[in-house]
Amino acid sequence: MHDGRDSLPPVSPPYSHEQHALSLSGLITALATPFRADGSLDTDGWQRLLHLQLEGGVRGVVVAGSTGEAATLSDAEYDQLLASAVERIAGRVPVLAGTGLSGTAKTIEQTRRAAAAGATHALVVTPPYVRPTQAGLIAHYRAVADHGGLPVVLYNVPGRTGCDMLPETVAELAAHPNIVGIKEAVGDNGRVKALLALRGDDFAILSGDDGTAARSIQAGMDGLISVGSNALPGAYRRMCELAAAHDHDATESWDARLQPFHDFCGVEPNPIPVKALLRRIGIGHDLRLPLLPLSAAHQPAAEHLAGDIAALEALSSH
Repeated sequence: MHDGRDSLPPVSPPYSHEQHALSLSGLITALATPFRADGSLDTDGWQRLLHLQLEGGVRGVVVAGSTGEAATLSDAEYDQLLASAVERIAGRVPVLAGTGLSGTAKTIEQTRRAAAAGATHALVVTPPYVRPTQAGLIAHYRAVADHGGLPVVLYNVPGRTGCDMLPETVAELAAHPNIVGIKEAVGDNGRVKALLALRGDDFAILSGDDGTAARSIQAGMDGLISVGSNALPGAYRRMCELAAAHDHDATESWDARLQPFHDFCGVEPNPIPVKALLRRIGIGHDLRLPLLPLSAAHQPAAEHLAGDIAALEALSSH
């Protein structure tokens, strides 16, 4: 098997296209993976993080994406995280699994692994490092959608992958019955406008950028797949709800409250900053190499922001 298609029959989606597309809205958290000080999985911390998200009212979670340090996980750890999340969430919200790898056959294999563990969707990033053409992206995603066994959510984050999936490519892929949405991390107005033209009941447009999400949702995007919501699920949920309701003044107010967290989560490569916040609220201890803990220069900011989390979460429920 060379391109992931030679020996694999097409797999029908387990649920209807419409059901899955409609379920992808509001705040979805790209979960960090808590580790113990010795580098092993912090299973207790994982359960606390899942509980925090459900209590905060999130509309979905992503397991083992880039924020979850997926590249450092063994297959057994990947399976364990996903299966425990599926069990804990128990169908209340979608569970998206990060399955995107640099090769198509491996991406299909990982997507099938996620399907077997109970994920509802595959979040499939553009193949990192290899920089396929736009035609190559179309062939890649069609193969994954045909053979992976899960509804596919496209993920475009060129700052990490070195590959930008253009709106005209997304338009071709959106016609596939098993491609149900996109997480777009390019937040400029032109990109948002081009993608919103593709939005429909069977294709969701989700922001992948905390800092521009309020504006993008007010413009018509369906929701946000967030990093900062690991520590502040209620506050980010509230911002998304207000933006979707087109309450401009209240949205602007919440976005301003969260701006320091938007900014902080970008001071060093993700998920270093957000894991510093999580550690301060008792979830997880460390990262895995090649990522290092937050540098000393940013530790005071982490302390200051962590002190604001409880108040913001309480305020978000009012």
